[in-house]
Amino acid sequence: MTGFASGVGTHAPFRWSWEVRSVNGRGLDLRLRVPDWVEGLEAGLRKKLGAVAARGNITCNLRLTREDQDGALAVNTAHLDTVLAALHKIEERAMDAGVSLAPSKATDIVTMRGVLEQPVYQDDAAALCAVLLADADTVLADFDAMRAEEGGALRDVLGAQLEQVSDLTRQAADMVPARADAMAQTLRDNLARILENTEGADQDRVAQELALIAVKADITEEIDRLHAHVTAAQALLKGGGAVGRKLDFLIQEFNREANTLCSKAQMKELTQVGLALKAVIDQMREQVQNVE
Repeated sequence: MTGFASGVGTHAPFRWSWEVRSVNGRGLDLRLRVPDWVEGLEAGLRKKLGAVAARGNITCNLRLTREDQDGALAVNTAHLDTVLAALHKIEERAMDAGVSLAPSKATDIVTMRGVLEQPVYQDDAAALCAVLLADADTVLADFDAMRAEEGGALRDVLGAQLEQVSDLTRQAADMVPARADAMAQTLRDNLARILENTEGADQDRVAQELALIAVKADITEEIDRLHAHVTAAQALLKGGGAVGRKLDFLIQEFNREANTLCSKAQMKELTQVGLALKAVIDQMREQVQNVE
């Protein structure tokens, strides 16, 4: 299920910004981009995200900066002493060899690797981790609220589509008596033609075979199963929770029954109903991919 939330926070001397987003997925795939030096933060976030979502590809990004570190540079005095001692030794050896060197400038020394560096701070990572995890609750609550709102809209869409399936199934059921009469007449005509052109045929055996064909062509079971699937899907939507996988399975069953109905139809009007069923079921399949 898709969702998005963002947020910012501060805890001296740090400031940060959150961004959490999700797209549809068959399972739960968590992708976190957080500072690895804050020990325990990633594990804590994974636990919180797992409690909020059961399905989807979720990305969580955290940008963390220090307010007292922007552009700050410090002289590494130990390294500077090493550099100056080396320069002094070079100048002495050059003088002994009669080589004249240009005077060293401060700007030349400053640009040498390691003379200037970012200051290193000893921060309480455990305390910062606790603050960040507490702040994440607010962002995840917004994230979950957006997903819940979308879920409510999807529930309404799927509910309307289930009503269409139920109505089409009732239409198919209403056609059963007329279809049965038409098929019975067709079987009688076929039996008469067979008996006219077959000498010595066992009429009882032929009648049994035709009766078996009639049983196999019966669509009562498919209609009953379609009604049962509609009831089961409606119960899942009303029950709430993570029902996406169960709905995935039901959609497959819906499609199987609709395919069988079309293959057995042998009646123009029933074929049209079966095709309409398949169209609605395919629309449902696309929507169910968005359901957690």
